[in-house]
Amino acid sequence: MATIISLQDIHLSFGHHPLLDQANLIIEEGERIGLIGRNGAGKSSLLKLLDGRLQPDGGKIHVTDGLFVATVEQEPELPGETVFESLVQFAQRGIARESWEIETAANQWAHRLGLDPQAPCDTLSGGMRKRVALAGALIQEPGLLLLDEPTNHLDLDGIAWLENILKNWRHSVIIITHDRAFLDQVTTRIVELDRGLLHSFPGSFSQWQTHKQEWLHAEALENQRFDKLLAQEEVWIRKGIEARRTRNEGRVRRLEQLRRERAQRREHQGQVRFTLEQARKSGKLVAELEDVNLAFDGRPIIKDFSATIIRGDKIGLIGPNGAGKTTLLQLILGQLKPDSGTVRHGTNLEIAYFDQMRADLNEDDTLMDAISPGNQWIEIGQQKKHVIGYLGDFLFEPARTQSPVRTLSGGERARLLLARLFAQPANILVLDEPTNDLDIETLELLESLLQEFPATVLLVSHDRVFLDNVVTQTIAYEGDAHWKTYVGGYTDWLEQKPAAEPVVSATESQEDKASTKASKNEASTSAARDTTRRPSRLAPWEVKELAELPEQIQAQEESHAKLVEQLADPSLYQGDPQALPKLQKDIEESQAALDALYARWELLESRQDVE
Repeated sequence: MATIISLQDIHLSFGHHPLLDQANLIIEEGERIGLIGRNGAGKSSLLKLLDGRLQPDGGKIHVTDGLFVATVEQEPELPGETVFESLVQFAQRGIARESWEIETAANQWAHRLGLDPQAPCDTLSGGMRKRVALAGALIQEPGLLLLDEPTNHLDLDGIAWLENILKNWRHSVIIITHDRAFLDQVTTRIVELDRGLLHSFPGSFSQWQTHKQEWLHAEALENQRFDKLLAQEEVWIRKGIEARRTRNEGRVRRLEQLRRERAQRREHQGQVRFTLEQARKSGKLVAELEDVNLAFDGRPIIKDFSATIIRGDKIGLIGPNGAGKTTLLQLILGQLKPDSGTVRHGTNLEIAYFDQMRADLNEDDTLMDAISPGNQWIEIGQQKKHVIGYLGDFLFEPARTQSPVRTLSGGERARLLLARLFAQPANILVLDEPTNDLDIETLELLESLLQEFPATVLLVSHDRVFLDNVVTQTIAYEGDAHWKTYVGGYTDWLEQKPAAEPVVSATESQEDKASTKASKNEASTSAARDTTRRPSRLAPWEVKELAELPEQIQAQEESHAKLVEQLADPSLYQGDPQALPKLQKDIEESQAALDALYARWELLESRQDVE
């Protein structure tokens, strides 16, 4: 693959710590890179370096001649008054084409989006505006496409639409997203921005999680060795007069260098610490809905819906944008009255609400006032805590606690709202799209907290992994204003929901249909044979193989860890441009060999005890 952009020793700083500190990155043609990192780490700034909106403070950026870069920001602006006008203006920024070609492409994309080309942009939902902006970038056919949180505002259908487009995209793309399922579906490489450096991991997000643990372990061991050496040298320098007379100046200079290196080391940023202020228990019954109907302006939103919500339930609401998820929430909570049917509520309900629009924040309030107006102390559980310390649990530095809300990024706003939410005594948590703008570590911590929360959770989200990890019950939109309750999370809903009827092409021949049916029957018969086949006992040579496999696996794991550790070596990105692709290929082959050993070990283990 050809290199289209390379970054060498890039330095970029806006504050006390540099966002990029001698960072290196090579982007190859046709790659789909997931760019991840903590909120505020500098991911959006990196995109601005790549598309030329920012210039680095130091280092070199080399861009292939003629490379066109298109960017879709978190909150994109549409340049035209209608969908058609916007798509035309987007297209005109890209490769030069005849006007009739541009207009044809604009109409085609409008129809692919399922929109009237003449639809006014100011009437579009947030999800549809995002789709138009994404289509506007794609219509330009850029050699490098930069996407900043593209799944925000998209529903599950929109996310699937974008996944399908990107998996078939022939050019390079870099995606900032915290949607873990999306990363697994789309990316071919993960790049993490961590403490000013860029770390590259080949493969999907799930593979990155394994690599990251190995890399962090290697980093911790190296820091331990360094700190032990520094401690020994500090003891030596503090010895008595006699030792000082005999010490050599070279060793003193080495100690001074060790001290400088230790002072420059940027430790891993702390984790958000969540603690929920739980109110007294609600009654066992939270809400009971029976044959509920609701319509707005003659348009049905909810038809004949019945459900019972018990204390401790963790319920996820799934449906396309505009289906009425927020409306159903308001009905459950008693904030709306049904047109017909009954809604009965339990006792002692104390609700804390997380608003997806972040509308409940006063832009002029300081961070301290947003949490505890006029009071510097806050009570969490049985503990009294200073607001500055409490905000520190959510990664806000003391110097920022007097800053106004309007200075916060999207991720910081989300953290601030969570801080205020968790300070409220509540036995019902209502979270409307809480995952937008949160980084992956914060998402995982929030998941753990909600799993342990003993009261009731009502959750609206399009984050499939988050839903799977939190909810125990799903209310899903079934079409035509009908909603249905399912046990489990998103994946459980997929398995339980009615299967869509297959669409058969009008041009499919009878022979094709017969062949397909025969293939299905053969597969079904083969599967039936497989399920009835009993595993055999191990042969003597297989017993010997099984005994040797643990040692082989250990050796392969050690070899794989050494390869992964090389990714953290800065010299890898400064020498031969082919060194990184070769190392990534070696890591992939090493992982495949390790997977094969594990699979073989599990197979033999499963058979050895069979009578």
